[in-house]
Amino acid sequence: MTFLDTPGHEAFTAMRARGAQVTDVAIIIVAADDDVMPQTKEAISHAQAADVPMIFAINKIDKPGASADKIKEQLSAMNILVEDWGGKYQCQEISAKQNLNIDLLLDKVLLEAEMLELRANPNKNALGTVIESSLDKGKGYVTNMLVEAGTMCIGDVVLVGRYSGKVRAMHDEHGRPVEEVLPSMPVSILGINGAPSAGDKFYVLEDEREAKDIAVKREQLYREQGLRTTKHITLDEIGRRLAIGDFKELNIIVKGDVDGSIEALSDSLLNLSTEEIQVNIIHKGVGAISEADVNLASASDAVIIGFQVRPTLGARRLSDEEQIDIRLYSVIYKAIDEIKDAMEGMLSPDIEEKVLGSAEIREVFNITKVGTIAGCFVLSGLIKRSSKIRVIRDGVVIHTGTLGSLKRFKDDVKEVKNNYECGLNVEKFNDIQVDDVIEAFEEVEVARKLK
Repeated sequence: MTFLDTPGHEAFTAMRARGAQVTDVAIIIVAADDDVMPQTKEAISHAQAADVPMIFAINKIDKPGASADKIKEQLSAMNILVEDWGGKYQCQEISAKQNLNIDLLLDKVLLEAEMLELRANPNKNALGTVIESSLDKGKGYVTNMLVEAGTMCIGDVVLVGRYSGKVRAMHDEHGRPVEEVLPSMPVSILGINGAPSAGDKFYVLEDEREAKDIAVKREQLYREQGLRTTKHITLDEIGRRLAIGDFKELNIIVKGDVDGSIEALSDSLLNLSTEEIQVNIIHKGVGAISEADVNLASASDAVIIGFQVRPTLGARRLSDEEQIDIRLYSVIYKAIDEIKDAMEGMLSPDIEEKVLGSAEIREVFNITKVGTIAGCFVLSGLIKRSSKIRVIRDGVVIHTGTLGSLKRFKDDVKEVKNNYECGLNVEKFNDIQVDDVIEAFEEVEVARKLK
């Protein structure tokens, strides 16, 4: 019995979809002290789309406030009835922490497998699916696979996606070397000449030359496809950007330890794109951040994001010389949040008006060569010498401008507070009268948020 665990975070949608395609039975785990979350609903949808039978494990039943019936009720609202409620789906209440009823859950999985009559032929060349691929410093490319039919042995020629190779070594999930791998067994193999994508199908072929030829043709198709899907700018797009007036682009290079994480991170970053800021993933790959990545970032004005990987010594030195920003993360949420914050910083700020205070004109004095001076009483807030002002008469704004001067008695002052008297004159405006109101305000920049 082989278990494939898929992360629950919303970024790993593609991984959950692949998991549903590969497995024979899906165990949907729901916390008894919580609700059926959106990601759980999505996982159920993936399993239904792949036509995979489901078993529900209601976890955390040992916690106070846990209610398995509430979960069953929420599932019934999704047209999923468990056996206790007269439906066709098996359900088991468990506690992973207390190791409660795990054996009963496994029995139900075996019962489901027996009913489905799951069979595979071991007497043929192996085929199956790639679970994960990574680049190990000492071993080279390591590919984790799940054999779905046939038997795989050391020395077999493998074709997987646009890569091929001869199996040099095989290890089980505990890192122990194995000689042959039977159906439904997971295996980690060495010998593939690249890092295939998670979800790629692999096949064992008789002829090494044939495997290489097919891999080369697939590589050519992949490159052509990449060139064709490169989005060129159109006149309509130029018009749209001009209409927005402040369009920006953020180019990103993503490097990571395993293919699945890179895919999830890239998809999440692309989803951050808005009308005003477009996120472009110009390159993504497995392995350490190299000098080639830094050169590409320099040429395309990009930021490099490393997920669970580090730059080589040469790459770090070159990034310092070229002033390329390399950000390193080990938690996917932090990477997404920081890029989101950076994008919000790229947005032009909104200008908001903040009213500082108001003053009522009590006396008006005409002084030669100076103009009209108003004797005022500050009704609320404060009047600043540097702030913009409005002259309001009978509730209507008759002038917006700045102050020419602000005095307390004979002294020039920077501000006058509530319940104090002051003298002021409005720059380039003399038509002021008794009972007019002077309103002082400031324009403040407010950071915008991504929608």
